[in-house]
Amino acid sequence: MLSGNYILVLHSHLPWVLHHGTWPHGEDWLHEAVAECYIPILNALNELVENKILPKITIGITPVLCEQLAHPDFPQLFIDYCTEKINLAKEDRKFYSDHNYDQHHIYLTEYWEKWYQSVLDDYQKKYKSNIIGAFKKLQDKKAIEIITCAATHGYLPLLPTEKSINMQIKLGKENYIKHFGREPKGIWLPECAYRPSYEWHSLLPIFPYNIPKLRPGIEQFLANHGINYFITDEKHISEAIPLGYYKDGNREDFKPIWVNNYNLEKTPLKIYNVSSSEKVEYGTANVFSRHRSISMQVWCGKTGYPGHPDYLDFHKKEFQNKSRLRYWKVTDTEADMMYKQLYHPDWVDDKIDMQSNHFVHHLENSVNHFKNEKNMQATICTPFDTELFGHWWFEGPKFIKAVLQGMSQSPWIKSATCSEQVKKMNPSEVIRMNEGSWGVNNNHDVWSNKDNIWTWEHIYNDENSLIMFFQKYPLEKLTKKAKRILEQAYRELLLEQSSDWQFLIHAQSAKDYAEMRLANHHSDFNKLLEYADKVQNKKRLTKEEDAYLQEVEARDSIFEEIDLSWWKELEFNV
Repeated sequence: MLSGNYILVLHSHLPWVLHHGTWPHGEDWLHEAVAECYIPILNALNELVENKILPKITIGITPVLCEQLAHPDFPQLFIDYCTEKINLAKEDRKFYSDHNYDQHHIYLTEYWEKWYQSVLDDYQKKYKSNIIGAFKKLQDKKAIEIITCAATHGYLPLLPTEKSINMQIKLGKENYIKHFGREPKGIWLPECAYRPSYEWHSLLPIFPYNIPKLRPGIEQFLANHGINYFITDEKHISEAIPLGYYKDGNREDFKPIWVNNYNLEKTPLKIYNVSSSEKVEYGTANVFSRHRSISMQVWCGKTGYPGHPDYLDFHKKEFQNKSRLRYWKVTDTEADMMYKQLYHPDWVDDKIDMQSNHFVHHLENSVNHFKNEKNMQATICTPFDTELFGHWWFEGPKFIKAVLQGMSQSPWIKSATCSEQVKKMNPSEVIRMNEGSWGVNNNHDVWSNKDNIWTWEHIYNDENSLIMFFQKYPLEKLTKKAKRILEQAYRELLLEQSSDWQFLIHAQSAKDYAEMRLANHHSDFNKLLEYADKVQNKKRLTKEEDAYLQEVEARDSIFEEIDLSWWKELEFNV
């Protein structure tokens, strides 16, 4: 009776914020994600396993996030954060009691005190202060699948050379092996951004990147590193160009589309192979498509499930006592903050039951219709930012648990990981996808526009500087000290390449912070490159310069496994 499988993909990512500020921008972003998203989701997944239900969801954890969660400084910082929240709830309670606030308002301070204490206990006792280890255990039990990402979430289609793209993906793979003890099978391309092979040139007049050059497609990098699949937006499937198919699912026998008048139908309910041309031997990767209409039922804060009046409101916070705790419910998505009513935690469970049932039935109807019409099983993929569940939508982890619990009883649809579904469906059809992302307009507009295009000028010039450095000083001839400095310089370039900075500038959210961070990494990179040049010329760093090097190494202590030999041109057929 099975009509298809449901593929839930969660993308967990934060830029490097350790040692780069706290509130309103910086380490608190990481603490909020752990407290409100990762621990509640871990709890939901483990409760399902305890009830003999394997969640079978796919979770992406970016390398830069793994490095922060596994950093030796993080546990104490998170303990301090939760302790502060507990004390702030107590201070709110005293203030509300002294000023004769509503009894339910006072009760909510107790709710938050207990909630943060429970999160802290789970972190220290249940998960042994090891979030990465907790997710790894679930993967080792085959309850979930974890995928990787580009090392620092660099926006791959706009990076100027194959060296940078290769380093982002290679380092992402090696970091995954370090944390999870196996090779990744899939990847979340940052911002779901993809570029096929074509004669590319930069929009900026920076030589040599403004000269058209035939470049390989992103799928060729994935194939080179043994990465089997990625995720894209529905529009990129609907606008794709059919290329052909593998006869009988045999990867050795490709037939172009015109052979046998093959009719390749494009739908978000199937998995495809992606290639930049009919030369599939150059490298392909499987692609899952976001099912937009089903995803929006969960994603949209106004018309989707998160906008229910009884759910916790994200925007209104307690600023009178500076606790920033949330005591109010959505009430009305269009209502002014002054009209928000108090939150009732005990009012939400029946809404979760109702909405999760509705969602499961929606999935069942979709796969049943597809199977009845096409006589084949459907693949429904809904990718989301993990931070939607718990941070933006406080009740989200409960929703995930309820959906997976309900689906386990369905005769028509089951949950599956991406790798399981690829193996099961053995996709044979090959398409050529257009360039783009899952951002506004499905192109690069969010990450390259009049407000943030200057960031690319920094990135391109810095990459050019590194190329010229290696032309002057080959890697094999670097002194030990010069290599150490250069490794840190490359860490700064990787952090500079994070797509978060362009996004935050475009969104006018933490704009000043994003501009400062990119400018600082740009400055650190260039200063360290000067130091490496100085040391390679057999000159000693001054006491102040050596202290600066140590300061940068301590502040941006990321990717100890980095190997400069990974920053190299790959041989591609294009």
